[in-house]
Amino acid sequence: MKALLVSGFATIGAGAGAMLTLHAEAGLDPMHTVISEYAWQRSGWLLPASLTLFAVGATLMAEALRRSGGNRWVVGLLVAWGGSMFLIGAFPTDRPGVPLSLSGGIHRYAAFAAFLMMPVAGLLLARARVRYARAMRILCLVALGALVLVVIPYVVRMFGLPLTNDDIPAGLIQRTVVVTEIAVLALAGLSMLRPAARRALAARPVIGQA
Repeated sequence: MKALLVSGFATIGAGAGAMLTLHAEAGLDPMHTVISEYAWQRSGWLLPASLTLFAVGATLMAEALRRSGGNRWVVGLLVAWGGSMFLIGAFPTDRPGVPLSLSGGIHRYAAFAAFLMMPVAGLLLARARVRYARAMRILCLVALGALVLVVIPYVVRMFGLPLTNDDIPAGLIQRTVVVTEIAVLALAGLSMLRPAARRALAARPVIGQA
């Protein structure tokens, strides 16, 4: 199982490296530009590459958790989060000003699903009192709060009110969600590194586990 965790951390680290490289080369304003729009830059291929690496890393972490006897709902949520991240990369968003397409719709709703699933998985792990449970709980609450802020502009636009990403720090809010969720995934992996912690994880039932 340790090999799975090491591979998971390496893959997530590579994904983070690809994402940071994309940001550095694109030169866009991270305060107002959402991550999805980086796909249209010259180095835009790094976006699906990064998201795919995150997806693989989450799957490896999920398998490690499954082997440790962890909660099956958390395992399922991590796998589903990874699948959503893959879909986000495979189906790019639409260019600004273009009506929502099928690809853009899949991208949008896969992103919302991913943003919601990781905090739920983290809160379930924190409820089991794994290592770093307190930090995990705080990160999950920050992610959920930022997710609400992500959704609000879409609701405002539904009522016909003009609101663009230039009017709000949309990029910063979205990055807050992404960074906190990657941190939750990393803490989930760290919580399984020690044998004693793995035994405790298996011994403490949480919601949905018999």
